[in-house]
Amino acid sequence: MEKYPLKKAGTAVPQHSPSYQSVDKKYTNGNRATFVATPDEDMIDITTSGGGERTTRLGEDEDGTSHYSVSFGGMQENVDIPGIGQYDDFHTIDWQRDIARDRMRHRHIIKKKQDSLWNLIEGAHDAWSGWLCVLLVGLCTGMVAGGIDIGASWMTDLKFGICPQAFWLNREQCCWSSNETSFDSGNCSQWLTWPEMLGQSREGAGAYIISYLFYIVLALLFAALSASLVRMFAPYACGSGIPEIKTILSGFIIRGYLGKWTLIIKCVGLILSVSAGLSLGKEGPMVHIACAIGNILSYLFPKYGRNEAKKREILSASAAAGVSVAFGAPIGGVLFSLEEVSYYFPLKTLWRSFFCALIAAFILRSINPFGNEHSVLFYVEYNKPWIFFELIPFIGLGIIGGIIATIFIKANLYWCRYRKYSKLGQYPVTEVLVVTVLTAIIAYPNPYTRMNTSQLIYLLFSQCGISNSDDLCDYNRNFTNVNSAIEIAAAGPGVHKAIWLLILALILKLIMTIFTFGMKVPCGLFIPSLCLGAIVGRIVGIGMEQLAYTYSKNWLFSGECSTGDDCITPGLYAMVGAAAVLGGVTRMTVSLVVIMFELTGGVRYIVPLMAAAMASKWVGDALGRQGIYDAHIALNGYPFLDSKDEFQHTSLAADVMQPKRNETLSVITQDSMSVDDIEALLKETEHNGYPVVVSRESQYLVGFVLRRDLNLAIANAKRMADGICGQSIVLFTSGNPPQTLGPPPLKLKKILDMAPITITDQTPMETVVDMFRKLGLRQTLVTHNGRLLGVITKKDVLRHIKQMDNEDPNSVLFN
Repeated sequence: MEKYPLKKAGTAVPQHSPSYQSVDKKYTNGNRATFVATPDEDMIDITTSGGGERTTRLGEDEDGTSHYSVSFGGMQENVDIPGIGQYDDFHTIDWQRDIARDRMRHRHIIKKKQDSLWNLIEGAHDAWSGWLCVLLVGLCTGMVAGGIDIGASWMTDLKFGICPQAFWLNREQCCWSSNETSFDSGNCSQWLTWPEMLGQSREGAGAYIISYLFYIVLALLFAALSASLVRMFAPYACGSGIPEIKTILSGFIIRGYLGKWTLIIKCVGLILSVSAGLSLGKEGPMVHIACAIGNILSYLFPKYGRNEAKKREILSASAAAGVSVAFGAPIGGVLFSLEEVSYYFPLKTLWRSFFCALIAAFILRSINPFGNEHSVLFYVEYNKPWIFFELIPFIGLGIIGGIIATIFIKANLYWCRYRKYSKLGQYPVTEVLVVTVLTAIIAYPNPYTRMNTSQLIYLLFSQCGISNSDDLCDYNRNFTNVNSAIEIAAAGPGVHKAIWLLILALILKLIMTIFTFGMKVPCGLFIPSLCLGAIVGRIVGIGMEQLAYTYSKNWLFSGECSTGDDCITPGLYAMVGAAAVLGGVTRMTVSLVVIMFELTGGVRYIVPLMAAAMASKWVGDALGRQGIYDAHIALNGYPFLDSKDEFQHTSLAADVMQPKRNETLSVITQDSMSVDDIEALLKETEHNGYPVVVSRESQYLVGFVLRRDLNLAIANAKRMADGICGQSIVLFTSGNPPQTLGPPPLKLKKILDMAPITITDQTPMETVVDMFRKLGLRQTLVTHNGRLLGVITKKDVLRHIKQMDNEDPNSVLFN
């Protein structure tokens, strides 16, 4: 029970009886409270329904309308001042504060449910709005991904020729209408190459030169368009986006990164940069695109749009949908979101992510952009059991994958750092054009680098059958009976030639991916990594197959290979190698294995994939601590506290807090500073928030107030309230001050967080880092015997970790 003086007796309570009288009153914010008038009729008691809440009467208008503020657990919900509770760009969110605000809002809705049918409907809508939001995200992500897949495959084929009857068809669709029973490598009479369009023959030196020129010119055109769009309209649309998504999901604000312009330019730029034949994939950027869709749609539901912590639940589900449509792997998408990108992942977010990924995969399957009966990207037909001793080469592939991944990460980081700090960074479009020209000139002569990277991976994963005409399948076999098992055979000259071309392709792809990833065009890393691994795996697989053929009587092979059937599957080695390199680059484990078997449909090969992924991760961790995404987060200086890392130092909170013990701490006193004093403090310092203390002498803590909220509240008071000026005393207390002749005081208790997280100066930093990670803190206050000593912010923690690891603490750029 609390007592407040009444300005006008009779505005709140009927006064026909001198005895105690209680009355139920519903006030302006919708809450219900019991008012009890005392016999002298100038005091009033207020009791609110609901535990832990306090309702404070803020004052009365001239017409007798009363205003109240409701506080819960030290948090105060106030709707009078627009912008309170929001965050500035490049700032960290306060998870605890946002979650507490949402709980208050939820309690408020639950209480109102019984009042009317409309409130009941409102409550039901609030309960299922999360499911509705992820449903919409899944639908939109599936449709956008279908459009990107169709556009990219059409424009990729445009570099080689056109379908004159229907120019909007790609090569495969154009050839469907042809009546020819077979056509060489996808070239049918309906599809015309550029030399044929110019009246030349399909083969010959002249045709080759014309094709080569068209390939280079169109690649240049697509890349220039992509880079120009990114530069002019949406600078945030470049790169893969996953490092930034990880940072945003950890509670960092990057305004515009998930906006509508970024979404549109990312989609168009992605189609163009993939079509340009650059060494990049469209799968990583799909996560960024899905999260941008999730962010835009969350504003339809104020519960998510206005609360940054709640919005991140929708973004986690969106990331799962992004991977789901990129690979046709819904379960892998959920695990990717859980393992790789999400920071806060409660159980309901897991269910919603699952639902969102499912809807997105279903929509993509309905659109059928690949035009086949499989929703997976690289479906494999073989299902031969693997032999136990093959685990040795599989683990060997894991080790090779880890080494290739480490070479790639270190070289790419070196190049990105050089680009960032040299003049090269000032000419992003020129850099894109130079890399595109070099890639096109070197890639065209080699058939394996000329073809689309996804087609190359599919070719490397596939098994040699009767219909395969590629050099990779040039074995000395006699196909007399179509139904008999494929026998093991010696490799012909075509296979030897293909191996040399693949080794050249591996070197070229590795070098070009190092220079391409991080350029100012949308570019992903999944497909190039899978391609590098698949090339290595296929070469190792062919080597193992020839060993088994040559030494078929050896005890190692004699059991399975003595029958003459093809007991070794090179395509399986390509699959395992692909997983190994991708695992080494990204450091994914569980989600990687699930994505790989969903991607190929090869469920029986889970153990080889697990062995390779684990070996690759161990080798990668031994040679370099970070995966590519964490390395790029560190390079960009984002304030990201990785929950997987361990803090191994023995420092205390007193060593890290700001200011140090002999420096002065910027504080606000609860009832003795004027508006001018506070505005001077805001000008002199750049802190994001200030502790409020009883007095400078005692330094006993009252609460914490944010800089942004202070600025908004003072500006709002000067605009709206009468008499507030520079000499007005600012009060963070609930009682009325003694009457003075000066201007009226400014009461700001409603913006004060009265339950800030506090620790003592002797708290180990290990505990503090854990609190920042698990509670998602923005700052914590340090006390000694109850007196305030200093503040530790997330940036202070990150700088301290950098210092302890002998790295540059100033590389942490943001708040």
